[in-house]
Amino acid sequence: MRLPFRPTRNCPPLLTLGLSCALLSVALLVLVAVRWSPLISLDSTVAEALHRNAVREPGLVHVNRVLTDWVWDPWTMRALTAVAVVALWWRGTRLLAVWVAATSAVATLLQQGLKALVGRERPRWPDPVDSANYAAFPSGHVMTAAVTCGLLLWLLRIHTVQAPVWWASLALAAVSVAGVALTRLYLGVHWLSDVVGGTLLGGAVCALSLAGYAAYTGRREPAGGKPPL
Repeated sequence: MRLPFRPTRNCPPLLTLGLSCALLSVALLVLVAVRWSPLISLDSTVAEALHRNAVREPGLVHVNRVLTDWVWDPWTMRALTAVAVVALWWRGTRLLAVWVAATSAVATLLQQGLKALVGRERPRWPDPVDSANYAAFPSGHVMTAAVTCGLLLWLLRIHTVQAPVWWASLALAAVSVAGVALTRLYLGVHWLSDVVGGTLLGGAVCALSLAGYAAYTGRREPAGGKPPL
């Protein structure tokens, strides 16, 4: 059984999802910027508990480092996006290829811009199990994974894959985003609010981009015809 999908009919729910994620992202960013004490306290409590465990479990630290540095690394995610873009271009769906590439690029620029703007320090430990560069908020690993997984799922729906493939892909995407968030927390290089912010911002960028694509192609769709890809 294939799952039917019309991009132009999904604009309103995507727009609602994107705006909701964007508003929540802005609210969280403000709380981080003003160092709202309940949030800072929660961040510290979670970070300290996970770090205590990580120091005692070098084997788990190694597994988490492999996952975060190779499996779910931002460059791995970008490579997947690049493969999808090349495949789309090769198939002749060049508008779609450009849209996917542009969405990924905008997400990267937004992520780096917010890191520079907020300038939040990462957790500091006397006995660190890992290290990372740049500012903490938002988590680049998580945001990149959220955008990449969202785009790839969208492409699968556009091409109306079989239902079992769709549900397996959806589960894999959820595990990837949640998994990379957990690795960043466990390795002590991010606060909880960093990974939540990365998830929300990734969701906002992806959903708003897809809503924009649906609106754009909807205006160009001939009566009774398929929207241009």
